[in-house]
Amino acid sequence: MLTQLAIRDYAIVERLDLELAGGMTAITGETGAGKSILLGALGLCLGERADAGSIRHGCERADLSARFDIAALPAARAWLTERELPADDCLLRRVVTAAGRSKAWINGQPATIVDLKALGEHLVEIHGQHAHQALLREETHLRLLDDFAGQRTAVTELAETFRSWQAARRRLKRLAESGDEVQARRQLLRYQVEELDALALGDDELATLEREQEQLAHAEETIREAQFAADCCDSDEGGALSLLHQASSRLGVLPGHAQGGLAEALSMLGEARIQIEEAARELHRFVDTTELDPEQLAWVESRLSEVHRIARKHHVMPEELPSLHRRQQAELEGLEGGEHDLEALRAEVEALRDSWRQQARSVSEARQRAATRFGKAVQEQLAFLAMGKARFEVEVEAREVPAADGLEGIRFLISANPGQPPRPLSKVASGGELSRISLAIQVVAARHSTIPSLIFDEVDVGVSGATAEIVGQLLRRLGTDGQVMTVTHLPQVAAQAHHHLHIEKQARRNTTQTRMALLDEAGRVSELARMLGGVNLSDRTLAHAREMLDASQQSAHH
Repeated sequence: MLTQLAIRDYAIVERLDLELAGGMTAITGETGAGKSILLGALGLCLGERADAGSIRHGCERADLSARFDIAALPAARAWLTERELPADDCLLRRVVTAAGRSKAWINGQPATIVDLKALGEHLVEIHGQHAHQALLREETHLRLLDDFAGQRTAVTELAETFRSWQAARRRLKRLAESGDEVQARRQLLRYQVEELDALALGDDELATLEREQEQLAHAEETIREAQFAADCCDSDEGGALSLLHQASSRLGVLPGHAQGGLAEALSMLGEARIQIEEAARELHRFVDTTELDPEQLAWVESRLSEVHRIARKHHVMPEELPSLHRRQQAELEGLEGGEHDLEALRAEVEALRDSWRQQARSVSEARQRAATRFGKAVQEQLAFLAMGKARFEVEVEAREVPAADGLEGIRFLISANPGQPPRPLSKVASGGELSRISLAIQVVAARHSTIPSLIFDEVDVGVSGATAEIVGQLLRRLGTDGQVMTVTHLPQVAAQAHHHLHIEKQARRNTTQTRMALLDEAGRVSELARMLGGVNLSDRTLAHAREMLDASQQSAHH
């Protein structure tokens, strides 16, 4: 479960460190106080998309981290262990810069956003205000029923078998339709691969050949120019060394006082002589050791000519020939391998189809059994939520065409009033009814979730009065076995919580900041009174709030 949340320079929060506990925690505050900040910060730690606009005004970056206790979460520990990350703790950290860049860490090791998302799926389940919109989509119905039936792994394996079966079918169809084409392609590839085998061009050989050709082709000119340069340095008549020697000698015979002003020039002339002697030696060594090799030049040019001829033939650049060679070898091996044996491929398609059918039948049976149980469980919750006359059904409808996720589609149907035929959820007109139906479904789904941390973001919208109190009781019950955090505007829901987190906005010296704090009993009474009666708290409102809190906590103990 989530034990700590640290927020730095995010939205209107400068610095916030929250310690969180198990059970049900109500999160309340005035509209616009920043309840969404808490969920936004946690969402970023769980891999949601970052927005540079969420950084606190005037700051360079937002820094967010969430710590989870995963002692009772084998799937999360296994995920960390597989990636060689410490599994005794779970700390997710995310930094978003004003430039829009984002970095993430898991237990101190750099991680990708995809990693945060994947691990987050084992840690927290968020039921948002828009959850009932997702509930209008039938793919959501199928996923919820599969989770309820404990079939998620089986359905993933079913989809993998389906993809393998369809891929094998496509290969068989292509092969059956193009037997002659395959034979012709095989013959062409054999000839082309043999030609490239004979050429045997290495990956870096072309560049080496081109450098060698350039050196050999210009060897004669290079030797000639190097000899000329050497002569410029040390020939007896007019060479640089001869001229420097003369200059030094003429200056060297001048009287001592004249030489004093020319000492530096004499020194530089001496150094120049040493440098030019060195250069002359290097040039003579080069001329003496460089040989003309017309035979090697002819071989290199012949080899380059052959490389260019074959490249033109294949319509590729010469440097692309080695990779073309590898591709053609791989294609030829594939065409000559057992994969393209028609009979073997037919047998593979049949085996995969039979395997998929067997898996699909097993999943179907589990879905049929679970559909009745799921329908009853939601019906019970609806009765609890003052919709006892409604009738909820899970319709399992056979598909005409097999699909990756099985042989049937799933639809949730509701009849809000007696005598009316059940209709799809999308046809339910009342927002309040849809909110309660959505909550009932989410509660049933959450009870069968393997994730102990559940967050409900204003799922009680459209609910009021006695029903609100029941919603609170439902959420509290869910919290007894794990951790439930619920953002709510309803005092009847907040009163049921084990813990109460209050969020308020404070304006200070031209800045606005958000404070969050766990309330003690007196604080809870004041906040419930505010939720009941607004800003001015009368004794009567406070007494009502006290009574509501006492009644909620006492009924929860029974």
